[in-house]
Amino acid sequence: TARLEHPHSADELLRLQAAAEATARGDAPRPSPPPPGPGRDAADEASVAASLEAGATFYSTLQRADGHWPGDYGGPLFLMPGLLIVLHVTGSLGKVFDGPATTEALRYLRNHQNADGGFGLHIEGHSTMFGTVLSYVSLRILGVGPEDEACASARSWILARGGATRVTSWGKFWLAVLGAYGWGGVNPMPPEMWLAPTSKLLGVGWLHPSNFWCHCRMVYLPMSVVYGRRFAGPESELVRGLRKELFPADAPYESVDWDATRNLCAKEDLYYPHPKVQDALWWCMARAEKVLVGSRFRRAAIKEAMRHVKYEDEATRYICIGPVNKVINMLCRWIEDPDGDGFKTHLARVADYLWLAEDGLKMQGYNGSQLWDTAFAVQALEAGGGAVTQDARVVASLKAAARYIDANQVREDPPGPLASWYRHISAGAWPFSSRDHGWPISDCTAEGVKAALALDRLGAGLGGGSISPNRLHAAVNVMLSYQNSGGGWATYERTRSTKWLELINPSETFGDIVIDYPYVECSSACMTALAAFAKVHPEHRKAEIARSLAAGRRFVLGSQRPDGSWYGSWGVCFTYGAWFGCEALAATGSTLESCAALRKATAFLLERQCADGGWGESYLSCQDKVYTQLPGGESQAFNTAWAMLALLAAGQASVDPAPLARGAASLLRAQLPSGDWPQERIAGVFNRNSMITYANYRNIFPLWALGEYRRKVLGKE
Repeated sequence: TARLEHPHSADELLRLQAAAEATARGDAPRPSPPPPGPGRDAADEASVAASLEAGATFYSTLQRADGHWPGDYGGPLFLMPGLLIVLHVTGSLGKVFDGPATTEALRYLRNHQNADGGFGLHIEGHSTMFGTVLSYVSLRILGVGPEDEACASARSWILARGGATRVTSWGKFWLAVLGAYGWGGVNPMPPEMWLAPTSKLLGVGWLHPSNFWCHCRMVYLPMSVVYGRRFAGPESELVRGLRKELFPADAPYESVDWDATRNLCAKEDLYYPHPKVQDALWWCMARAEKVLVGSRFRRAAIKEAMRHVKYEDEATRYICIGPVNKVINMLCRWIEDPDGDGFKTHLARVADYLWLAEDGLKMQGYNGSQLWDTAFAVQALEAGGGAVTQDARVVASLKAAARYIDANQVREDPPGPLASWYRHISAGAWPFSSRDHGWPISDCTAEGVKAALALDRLGAGLGGGSISPNRLHAAVNVMLSYQNSGGGWATYERTRSTKWLELINPSETFGDIVIDYPYVECSSACMTALAAFAKVHPEHRKAEIARSLAAGRRFVLGSQRPDGSWYGSWGVCFTYGAWFGCEALAATGSTLESCAALRKATAFLLERQCADGGWGESYLSCQDKVYTQLPGGESQAFNTAWAMLALLAAGQASVDPAPLARGAASLLRAQLPSGDWPQERIAGVFNRNSMITYANYRNIFPLWALGEYRRKVLGKE
């Protein structure tokens, strides 16, 4: 029952490794101070300073030699199955999953099976057909027999809900690749869409995949190649077994009318139901497939799509933008040439996505969050001031972080004419993870700039000066280029098409995936970075930055809800959005006295402060889009820190610091004797409905909030 109540790993393997290394160096972290006593509502200077010192020195021990902080970036349960299916059909399973890796992958699956026998979309989620079917297949590929307890209970869950024909479209795709589902039961993903005109003047250009959000574009690109080829792996005893096990006795695999199953979806999975116009579109396209399959037009379309697959591979050094397109690209390269360098190079970079923790071996949602976490960590350590920056270990840590930020700024655009490959400029940007990955992101660039400026404020002795003014100018150029006409910033590119394209979102499981929407988080990050940059370089593109900030401010004000909240699209959820919203308004001149929006935002947060002084928000806020308190009034450190940072940015300290003191005391009580903070519930989200772990948030944000509290409430530095 413990694994069901607390499904997260605490990254204990990383911590054990770091502790051993620290002990060997003779610099084990210092213990934290005792927590405030019962009923005490204030956190005094001595306690806060000691907590910051203990937290910062502990966190420094987790840093790796190249300057980044590693951590668990798992959570989704639909990632590893795709990798296992591709390795199985290509005969490469043993090249990645040897005996120990298989043991740990099975440990992960067994640890995250729900009590009802099913598996969720993510590790905290209710059981879904998508998660359960793919996890069942994973167990079988890894050698678990059908009568094993885990398989038997998962199979019972599946069959009780009608069998695998009720799996989502992505699940149908993966089963068809394996050979356990008919391609006629998969809604069309025609590669011909890559041959369509791109000009929006022709109308149809708005529908071209070049206008999709890049993650959507890069997933459906290789999917269209595999679908267009109707590829299925070799029939085997395993595949024949799955055909029997995943379909009910009264509707066996051999009798399935595949065309009739294309739009079936279990109610547990249905987050984004297909509009009727979409089902009509798939019906027409399915009829067209009878003509297209094997045609000269189809061959030309696959050739064009494969050009883009290969470009993505080479531009990202075979990491790819994310784990889903990574493994499908790998399959495409194998189909084209099983002995080719493309497939072999892909295999060599599979390990970039794998992470081992005490709950087992998992596939992460990216090749890590290295740059993102490191940029945040620098800002958090700067906020701690003299309480942390006088410690030699923290000094060394900041210098190492500076090296990582320096080394991982993207220095050049992707190769070739960018328009031909539907890419945005990259030179000067920062990625989410590493320079090898290379895809630039608006808010990652912004946090990279803010971290570089923070290091400069700390001085050369603490890592400052590594990013030259010209390189900061290049980053500013990228940020300005990202801004949409409506004033907001999206993620990897400008928003390229209309929100009506969401009508063709075929995923059933994910929301808002078709275009790249503007977000309060990305917008605030860019605004605060531009404002901080302008203070140091006031004459560089002065008028453009001023116009950009004014437009961004209008977007942030316009995206605030009537209750004073902002919906957080990348973290859980309204506490996260509030931090970014308040920071953006404060950076553009708002104060609590002058700005009604800030007053509404602080009132929203204060009304939701828990009895223990903290804040605790459930991931259900993300999927339901309504603030949802954790059961029992429970708080957790990262929500508390985000709420405190929002209130501190808004100016709450000058009006009534008591709620901030209660929040700080909550963070002190939560801190462990080692200086660490405990792993609590899931912190991140993408596409509204899929949660993801940010293991470093438990350390970064309490440090940041306590540092700002010490400065703004206690008046230190």
